[in-house]
Amino acid sequence: MSGVIGFVGLDQLSLDMAASLLRAGYKVQAFEVQNLLMNEFLKLGGTECFSLREAGKGVAALIVLISHVDQINDIIFGHDSALKGLQKDTVIILHSTILPSHIQKLEKNLREDGLTTSVVDAYVFKATSELLNGKIMVISSGRSDAISKAYPFLSAMSEKLYTFEGETGAGSKTKLVTELLEGIHLIAAVEAISLGVKAGIHPWIIYDIISNAAGNSWVFKNYIPQLLSGNVKYNFLNPFNHKLGIVLDMAKLLTFPLPLLASAHQQLALGSLLGHGDDNTPLGQVWDQVFGVHTADAANAERYNPEELATQITAKSKTVNRVGFIGLGAMGFGMATYLVKSNFCVVGYDVYKPTLTRFESAGGLIGSSPEDVSKGVDVLVVMVTNEAQAESVLFGDLGAVSALPSGASIILSSTVSPAYVIQLERRLQNEGKDLKLVDAPVSGGVKRASMGELTIMAAGSDDALKSAGLILSALSEKLYVIKGGCGAGSGVKMVNQLLAGVHIAASAEAMAFGARLGLSTRMLFDIISNSGATSWMFENRVPHMLDNDYTPYSALDIFVKDLGIVARECSAHKIPLHISTIAHQLFIAGSAAGWGRQDDAGVVKVYETLTGVKVEGKLPALKKEVVLQSLPPEWPVDPINDIHKLNQKNSRTLVVLDDDPTGTQTVHDVEVLTEWSIKSLVEQFRKKPICFYILTNSRALSSEKATVLIKDICNNLCSAAKSVQHIDYTVVLRGDSTLRGHFPEEPDAAVSILGQVDAWILCPFFLQGGRYTIDDIHYVADSDRLVPAGDTEFANDAAFGYKSSNLREWVEEKTAGRIPASSVASISIQLLRKGGPDAVCELLCSLEKGSTCIVNAVSERDMAVFAAGMIQAELKGKSFLCRSAASFVSARIGIISKAPIRPKDLGISKERSGGLIVVGSYVPKTTKQVEELHSQHGHMLKSLEVSVHKVAMKSSEEREEEINRTAEMASVFLAARKDTLIMSSRELITGKTASESLEINFKVSSALVEVVRRITTRPRYILAKGGITSSDLATKALEAKRAKVVGQALAGIPLWELGHESRHPGVPYIVFPGNVGDSKALVEVVRSWAHPLRLSSTKEILIVSIICRFYLLLFLFIIILPRILTMFSA
Repeated sequence: MSGVIGFVGLDQLSLDMAASLLRAGYKVQAFEVQNLLMNEFLKLGGTECFSLREAGKGVAALIVLISHVDQINDIIFGHDSALKGLQKDTVIILHSTILPSHIQKLEKNLREDGLTTSVVDAYVFKATSELLNGKIMVISSGRSDAISKAYPFLSAMSEKLYTFEGETGAGSKTKLVTELLEGIHLIAAVEAISLGVKAGIHPWIIYDIISNAAGNSWVFKNYIPQLLSGNVKYNFLNPFNHKLGIVLDMAKLLTFPLPLLASAHQQLALGSLLGHGDDNTPLGQVWDQVFGVHTADAANAERYNPEELATQITAKSKTVNRVGFIGLGAMGFGMATYLVKSNFCVVGYDVYKPTLTRFESAGGLIGSSPEDVSKGVDVLVVMVTNEAQAESVLFGDLGAVSALPSGASIILSSTVSPAYVIQLERRLQNEGKDLKLVDAPVSGGVKRASMGELTIMAAGSDDALKSAGLILSALSEKLYVIKGGCGAGSGVKMVNQLLAGVHIAASAEAMAFGARLGLSTRMLFDIISNSGATSWMFENRVPHMLDNDYTPYSALDIFVKDLGIVARECSAHKIPLHISTIAHQLFIAGSAAGWGRQDDAGVVKVYETLTGVKVEGKLPALKKEVVLQSLPPEWPVDPINDIHKLNQKNSRTLVVLDDDPTGTQTVHDVEVLTEWSIKSLVEQFRKKPICFYILTNSRALSSEKATVLIKDICNNLCSAAKSVQHIDYTVVLRGDSTLRGHFPEEPDAAVSILGQVDAWILCPFFLQGGRYTIDDIHYVADSDRLVPAGDTEFANDAAFGYKSSNLREWVEEKTAGRIPASSVASISIQLLRKGGPDAVCELLCSLEKGSTCIVNAVSERDMAVFAAGMIQAELKGKSFLCRSAASFVSARIGIISKAPIRPKDLGISKERSGGLIVVGSYVPKTTKQVEELHSQHGHMLKSLEVSVHKVAMKSSEEREEEINRTAEMASVFLAARKDTLIMSSRELITGKTASESLEINFKVSSALVEVVRRITTRPRYILAKGGITSSDLATKALEAKRAKVVGQALAGIPLWELGHESRHPGVPYIVFPGNVGDSKALVEVVRSWAHPLRLSSTKEILIVSIICRFYLLLFLFIIILPRILTMFSA
């Protein structure tokens, strides 16, 4: 890099930007009146300017710090302004916090005065996410030409750059939205702590639990400790309140309602009033006056560790012989079945009879009523929806309490009010049967419930907790015992739900306001997720809003109930919780509109309906050239040589489990096994190869069968490796670059045998297929556009469909929430291109055990940089399981690509028979390619169509007749030196379920297998189109047990040489993926492999003519004539 960047005005962020620019090779100069800041600038290596005009001289870009609108005239338009020294093509970057309208007016004046046409505004801040913590983020906007000019400078001075093309002001608008969320989160956090203190719960215990739960936000996690410690003073209030007032002013101009923010603003105003202007007053005292609590006294009370307390109590747990379980809904069913798996005797009850049948099938016992379930149990778990249901199952007709034996314990895991639990304990004590109650609400979702990984907040007497300890321990990953007796557990859950509900409603308000401001809601989501305005619920629920998908993971009506509990409790305790009660009203409005059973993220529809905005943020298709040019330059050093050296040190064999044969698209001189007996694997390991493939073809199987298959292969790998000295290996799961396949089933199966790894790595980049991952979004190239994968035909796959293009969200979608998007790490293109392999290694080594990490890439160099960094991490003892497309494998083993293989390269140009082309793939791309083949090369082909309807849907007799007809005709044409195309008919027949669709696919594929098996002529070459088709032909029709990957017939199209044991040893086998290449790719390959047409003499022409006629007559007499005679005789 070269050039000079000028700064007018400095702050701490400016110093960080200047340091980054210097590291990138730029020179920097600045004008600043504060000596302290200028001294820091000079220490970095910058040059001091002594006037505004001097700061602008000779610069490629001028970064102007404007913190107040009054500064514009002096800095920009004054007598000795910075613009006086500017060149015409200089870019002005406004590092500003002023309102968008002021920025837009400034840009207009600059253009009209002819001073410059290149103005970009930039909102600069430091990220707070785990991945980017402390790194500079820049949100910039401006006209496309200005953004293009400014991009190199903006990119060099930031770790994460967002650009909004169009009018300026997007950075300032984004700032308004982040401040809205920060304000609401602040007041919600104070309300939550205040309610918890009123409920008698130690505030530090509330903080410790919720900072690791769904109610957490960045503000809560970072602000509450300061509040409880007395470190935040009154003087914090007025500036913060002023910022919120600016946001409300903007909303007023746009006629947009912000009820939650308005409430937060009023609470801050009240705090300002009650603080009496004393700047040194601890802010905690101010809030105590607002809410009528004594937080400081509560915070100074003796602390304890709820997890240690749980460990102590469960260590003394009593034996449990029989468990009753009432309430087998989504959560309850998972909990109850997990107890069964944990060898407890569990008898269950639910009003929904089919659920009882499912529970019995899972190994549980079933009762006919709550009373029936409760007979003879040691512990009764109640997991119903609300207090009314709890009351009914315990004390109603055929209720549980009357049937419980003396001394039994009840675990109440429903979300109910603390007041209800307290009075319930008294009622049970009055029964005179020594019944014990454990107040134990749960959190974690359906998936965690079924895995025994819930968070449980338990309270009760020591005797009750010891009686229920084994059950609580079995169901939980995190078990907290809260002091204070029954009601304390529900108190903590109530506080968590207060925060969770407010955060969902606040997310809706913020995203709707962002949409009204004209911002890209998807980009806004990504920005906020990396800022101090984020929350757990924001990152989890906003993707549902962006996708306009309200499939109920947690119903909106749940927060009508849970925030209703908050409203009742705050009324009982006489504590004003304005934010919480307004959020409650928003959820009630959503329920009243008929959305109660939809996902709770659907509360955003309240704003959408009132204002007409749409939060849905469909990812746009991008201009490929523009996007690729906007990225930083590639890492300057080719890591291939380093990869070779690292692999020598690493000495691990890479074993690639390929879910269809197309995964060999980027390698050459590598062997492929189509069977995985221990004997074959031992033989392969003894060769000490750097890599080999095992063709699993698991994409053609159901999830259950794929899981069994992967476990079988991994077991055999383990056994084979033990039989060979000094062998170590790494498994890679090669999958589809368009995200189809068995995820997470295959990785789950692999780690269940191979053992846990430090991280799962996902890298679906595949250059030859036009698959790119940028900013965590996976794209499929279509001509000159990049289309988000979720908007392509591949996402509509009957067996493996999906909605998300963002790979973080795709992981959450595919794991049904088990791995939330917010927990997925990411290796950015910026890190690959600026930090190189060492930075990759550092990030991988910093991941928590069991993480999931996605890799962004748009070039082979990016993938090689990642591979080099990954090997470095492996040499440091880290282990990874990669789910990747083809490009990762070649990068990982350091393969250098070579030119496409032609017939002459294999010495088969003199072969006389025709080539066999078999098409089974149904993707639209294949259909287009076949149409182009017919159009351009049809006169040179013989085409045979296999009726899908006959082979998949009709009788076995009709199926056999169709197979025989096709095989016999193909044999004739091949012998006559004609390239022959066999294809399934193009009508796509799908089943009602994914498994039915796979079964139809199997019937079609197996029919093609039989056709090829029955062909009697040895083809000159074989081309199989489609992953499942090519696998089945190789293994079943041609009986190949191994093959060698010679190279590629065309970029991304593997070419194999079949093993000696196959039916056609040595025949070139072209594995043509269904979703690779443009419309002309198939015709290009067929032309290059077509039989030469030049016949050397009249004699040859005559011979060919005679052969064709002979075979045609033979076909007529042997096949057609008997059928005609049979018809007549019938």
